[in-house]
Amino acid sequence: MKKVFFFSISIVFVIVNISMTFNLPNSQKAYNGKLSDYAFFKGNVKEQIPGDRVYYYELNSPLFSDYARKLRFVHLPAGNIVNYNPDSVFQFPVGTSIIKTFYYLNDERNEAKGRRLIETRVLLHEEDGWKSLPYIWNEEQTEAYLEVAGGSTEVSFKNQNGERKQLSYSVPNMNQCKSCHERNGSMTPIGPSARQLNGTIAYNGENDNQLSQWAKQGILNMLPSNVDEIPTLANYTDPSIDIDMRARAYLDINCAHCHNKAGQAQTSGLYLDWKNTDKTAYGFYKTPIAAGRASGDLKYDILPGKPDESILLHRMKSTDPGVMMPELSRSLVHNEGVELIREWIKGMKK
Repeated sequence: MKKVFFFSISIVFVIVNISMTFNLPNSQKAYNGKLSDYAFFKGNVKEQIPGDRVYYYELNSPLFSDYARKLRFVHLPAGNIVNYNPDSVFQFPVGTSIIKTFYYLNDERNEAKGRRLIETRVLLHEEDGWKSLPYIWNEEQTEAYLEVAGGSTEVSFKNQNGERKQLSYSVPNMNQCKSCHERNGSMTPIGPSARQLNGTIAYNGENDNQLSQWAKQGILNMLPSNVDEIPTLANYTDPSIDIDMRARAYLDINCAHCHNKAGQAQTSGLYLDWKNTDKTAYGFYKTPIAAGRASGDLKYDILPGKPDESILLHRMKSTDPGVMMPELSRSLVHNEGVELIREWIKGMKK
């Protein structure tokens, strides 16, 4: 069940309200100081209406980020298309921008009451690789400004049960972005893959498959004509889907960007990507290589049938910075995610 809440928020960033570019450390490259400078959006930038060659998309299973909602877009340079591949994130051409705006509704029971935009992260594909730039929205909601050092903001909200939740929402700096987006020493996007985009969303009032729409719009090449050939990552919030598929989808998007053979956590030996069929590497009866106190004195990453004796769940339930997983993009426990993984492990045969 989705959380419904009301929130109030105070921004603690100091922003200079002028147009500027920033020279980043150890780089001669100057970047736009304002989100509007990119012209990604038509009209008022806060409305997030896609401009020319900017395409809205959704993921089947999104990363949890303290219950923030997200608007996702990709901007492709003129004359370029993306080649389909079934296994990894699409290989976008140089000049591509991937844009993700994090926001909270003022009241999730009534979207007409408006929303508060918190940050917009822009991934730029340059000749020497991907660069991640965090833009933070001002209190007036008129503009988002580049803050390479990131920042934090206090958020307070009520969920659908009337419970007040408070958190310090963190906007990652550029180095922190690398910790999730880096594979084999290079930055890469995480979300837009065939398995994540192979789903149906509304286009101009009509529902259609996202990959089919990209092909129709001439930005995706080599899409199989047989849709059964296209992998699909389950929507982990859909209770009608098999729990094993949902749990693996949840771990793939929330954990596998680091826990894979090329990611930041490759030395852990715990690989939670969707294609991994090695049960030991996936955590079944696997002892951690070096978890320290983060293991909670538990023996196995996943102990089938016993979720509360599994390190994986122990770390998901924690908000201790030295214990919790994922390490970034959250300060709250994802209660629905914890319950999903608990039931998944509980139902496993020993």
